[in-house]
Amino acid sequence: METNLFDRLKRVDLLLIILPAILGLIGILVIGSVTSDEVDYPRDIYVQALSFGMGYALLALAARFDIEHFSKFYRIIWLLSLIIQLSVFVPFLGLERYGSRAWIDLGFTTMQPSELVKITFTIALAAYLKKHREELGSLIGFIRALLFAAPVIGLVAFIDMGAGIVIAVIFIGMVFAAGIRGSLFLRIVGVVVLLFPIGYRFLEDHQKQRFVAFLHPEDTTIKETFQLHQSMLAIGSGGIRGKGLGNGTIKEFLPVAESDFIFSVICEELGFLGGFLVIGLFFVLLTRIWRAVADAKEYFSGLLCVGFMCMFGFQIFENIGMTIGIMPITGITLPFVSAGGTSVMANMIAIGLIAGCGMRSRERTYKHVDSETAPGIPIHR
Repeated sequence: METNLFDRLKRVDLLLIILPAILGLIGILVIGSVTSDEVDYPRDIYVQALSFGMGYALLALAARFDIEHFSKFYRIIWLLSLIIQLSVFVPFLGLERYGSRAWIDLGFTTMQPSELVKITFTIALAAYLKKHREELGSLIGFIRALLFAAPVIGLVAFIDMGAGIVIAVIFIGMVFAAGIRGSLFLRIVGVVVLLFPIGYRFLEDHQKQRFVAFLHPEDTTIKETFQLHQSMLAIGSGGIRGKGLGNGTIKEFLPVAESDFIFSVICEELGFLGGFLVIGLFFVLLTRIWRAVADAKEYFSGLLCVGFMCMFGFQIFENIGMTIGIMPITGITLPFVSAGGTSVMANMIAIGLIAGCGMRSRERTYKHVDSETAPGIPIHR
């Protein structure tokens, strides 16, 4: 007779658990290559490896944690999102890096609160949409959802534009999946596009330069354009098999190469095959998350997985896209690969929650328990 634990383990999506480790190992190897000449080498490698160790502990905890039981406290979770992000303004705690006060100093390490806000915001929004699902077919319902999300999106974007964009994408994807009418959705997107010139005026100078560089890639007088050219040169110079791990030369001209431009380094040192492998692993990861969405037997679980799929999908597309010039340069990292302890642990929590949702869905299928809420998500129809 199967034990409870063994019975549960059989329903865990092992690929969903293993893929982050493979991507993380590739990331650690390349981070070591980028930072090998630094004074504190190999500190970044140790930090990344330790983050993955702690991340898997958090993943296991999150997978066992039925977050839906706490969905009724979504207002508290929403407020927690604001408090976490506002912590960067606490004197002697907030830390400025790369022109942005987006980190907090914990003494023994630093942390980027916006990475955790992506998780808490997605949970709070899934619970809100579940409670107000009947209103979402109307413009008023969408406006109310937007008013719920706007304070968090606005605060995060004010502090960290890249993270703010990611959270905005999470919101758009979840609202669309929750049942907003297609015609209404397209009109809203049109309004957002028309309002972009107004929002552009409020951007910092370095943020404006990134958009200018994206629109005028031929202007090499712009610093961001130079970075793009170096990135594309690194990718192209790697050829099929690359120059070999540690033998890249163009990485020295890339800013934050161990994080923002790590895909460029992968292609330079591991070649087209290395880049293709990374993209392939991400594709499989997203298909496993989609499977969790499709298998979801409850409205909340389905929306939660949709939100995390949007988070991962956009970050992957934006980070790789900016290295080849099809997206503006931002500080958005490549999940599980880029250096960053907070990012790794937050992403592992998200994977744990997805795995937990999938595991519970398969348990309910195994027990032939029908859900009354599953048809609420349009993708189930």
